[in-house]
Amino acid sequence: MSETLFCIENLRVAYPHRSDEEVQWAVDGVSFTLQPGERMGLVGESGCGKSTLGRAAMRLLPPSTQIGGRVMFQGRSVFDMTPEQLRKFRGEAVALIFQDPMTRLDPLMTIGNHCLETLKAHFTQLSSKQAKEKAIAALEKVKIPASRWSQYPHEFSGGMRQRVAIALALLLNPKLIVADEPTTSLDVTVSAQILQELTRLCSEENMALLLISHDLALVAEYCDRLGVMYNGKMVEMGSSQTVFGQPQHKYTQSLLQAALHIQSVDEMTSLSDSSSAQKGKEVHSPILRVLELQQHYTLEPNFIERLLKRQNQTIKAVDGINLELYPGEILGLVGESGCGKSTLSRTILQLVRPTAGKVEFLGQNLTNLSRQQMRASRRQMQMVFQDPHACLNPAMTVGQNIADPLLIHKLADAAKAKQEVLSMLEKVGLKPPQVYYQRYPSDLSGGQQQRVAIARALMTRPKLLICDEPVSMLDASVQSQVLDLMLELKEEFELTYLFITHDLWLARFLCDRIAVMNSGKIVEIGPTQQIFTNPQHPYTIALLAAAPLLARA
Repeated sequence: MSETLFCIENLRVAYPHRSDEEVQWAVDGVSFTLQPGERMGLVGESGCGKSTLGRAAMRLLPPSTQIGGRVMFQGRSVFDMTPEQLRKFRGEAVALIFQDPMTRLDPLMTIGNHCLETLKAHFTQLSSKQAKEKAIAALEKVKIPASRWSQYPHEFSGGMRQRVAIALALLLNPKLIVADEPTTSLDVTVSAQILQELTRLCSEENMALLLISHDLALVAEYCDRLGVMYNGKMVEMGSSQTVFGQPQHKYTQSLLQAALHIQSVDEMTSLSDSSSAQKGKEVHSPILRVLELQQHYTLEPNFIERLLKRQNQTIKAVDGINLELYPGEILGLVGESGCGKSTLSRTILQLVRPTAGKVEFLGQNLTNLSRQQMRASRRQMQMVFQDPHACLNPAMTVGQNIADPLLIHKLADAAKAKQEVLSMLEKVGLKPPQVYYQRYPSDLSGGQQQRVAIARALMTRPKLLICDEPVSMLDASVQSQVLDLMLELKEEFELTYLFITHDLWLARFLCDRIAVMNSGKIVEIGPTQQIFTNPQHPYTIALLAAAPLLARA
C-alpha cells in the first residue's frame, strides 16, 4: 500500500470552559489513518464530536481551544505548519465542505466571484478567462448552470448553496476532501450525482474522502471503511460491510436499528393510514387550499448583458400550484433542491407575496390580508426552517428564542413562558432543560439547534406546521425521537403537517400523501403507498431509483 496520506493520533479537543469546571473533551483520544484514494465514513449522533474532529484536523478551531495529539498529512505535522503553509494546505491539499453552506459563502459576493477568488488566491498564473472556464465547469458538475453566475447566495435555495460549496471544494483538485454532512440539504438524485462524482475523483485522482454524515445508507453505499463516534470517542471501526453486517458496539446497533425503523414501513399500516386520511377528506373541508399559485422572479441583466441587449430572465420558482391539505393530515412535499419547495412554503405563509394565485387557510384568503392581519393569522401557522440559523437569534439565549413567539402573540407573561419553554425543551429531548435554557445557539451542535427551532415553532400551538427539512441535520436515532415526538404532538394538539423533505424513506415513514415537485410544478400526487409502489411520472421513478437503502443484516 502507498504512503499514508492522513493520520490522526490520539486527538483530544476541549472547548474553552470556566476554571471551576471539569474539562469536557469534545473529541477524546481518536486515532485513524487514511490512504490515498480511500473513502472513509464517520457517523454518530449530533454533538458527538464529528465536526469538531474535521475542523481540528484543519486547524480551524479558535486559538483558545485545548488540543492534544497529532495530525499528520503526508508525513508533515499540521499543528506545526506556518500560516503560509496552512493557507496552501487548506484548499490545495485538503478541502472542507461545511454542513451549513452559508458559513462558506459571503452574502455580498456573487457565486462567480466566489469561484474566481478561490482560483486566483491559489493559482495566480491563471488568466481571468481560464479561471472562469474552470469555475463554470466545476459549477456544471454540481448542476448549477452558467446563467446563475452573477447571482448572490440568498438567491439560491439551501440545496443549491450546498452544491456551490461542493464546487468550491472541488475547484483546486485537493488530495483529501473532508465532507461534513455535504448532502444534508440535497435531494437523492443530486446527492447521488455528487457522491458518484466524488467517488470517481477518489479513484481517478487518487483522492481520499472523509465523509462525515448521520445518513447510514449513504455512508454504506459510498464508503469503504466506517468509524462510529459516540460521546467524543471512536467506539467502532471497520469495513462498512462488517460494521453494518455485524455491529459490535451497543451504540452502533441502536443507530442501525433506528435507521432501519424509518426505512421499514408495514404496507398494511400505510394503506389503512391512507384510507383513514381519505375518510378525513370526505368529512372535512381542507384546512389549506392553494389555487394556481405562482411565484416568479426576474433576473435583471448585468451591465455587459444590457449592452448586448439581453432580455430579463424569469425564474418560475412556483408555477401554477394547486394543492389541498386536510385537517390531521401529513402531506409530504418532495423534489430536488431548487425545484421550488421552500419558495412554495414561504409563499403559503405570505413571507413573500405571490405573483399570482390564491392561498386559503381555514376558509380565509391570505393573499388579501394586511400585514397586521397576517401576523395574527400566523399564530395558527408556524414553520420549522431547514436552517435553524434562519429563525434563531444568536444574541438571545435558547430560552429567550423559544419564548419569543409566546410574548409576540401575548399568550403568556414571562414567568409562565419560562415554565412552558422548560417543558417544551424536555419534550424535544434537550435535557436537563434548565441547562439548555441558559445556553446560546452557538453553544449547540447543528442537530441541537434544529431541536430548538422545532420547539420554538410549537410554542403557539399552531393548527398547521410547515416543516422545511426539519430533521435533515439529525442522526438516525435522534430523527426517530423527533419524528415520534411530532406524531405524538399531532395527536395531542390536532396538528396538520406540510412536511417538505428530500428523504423519500422519511416521507414514506411519516406521510399520508406525497406530492412530487419538479421545476416549480407538482408532477404527481397521491397516497404514499401508491407513489412508492406504482409511480407514474418519470421524475418520480428517477427519484425512487436514486434513493439509497440500507440492507438488513
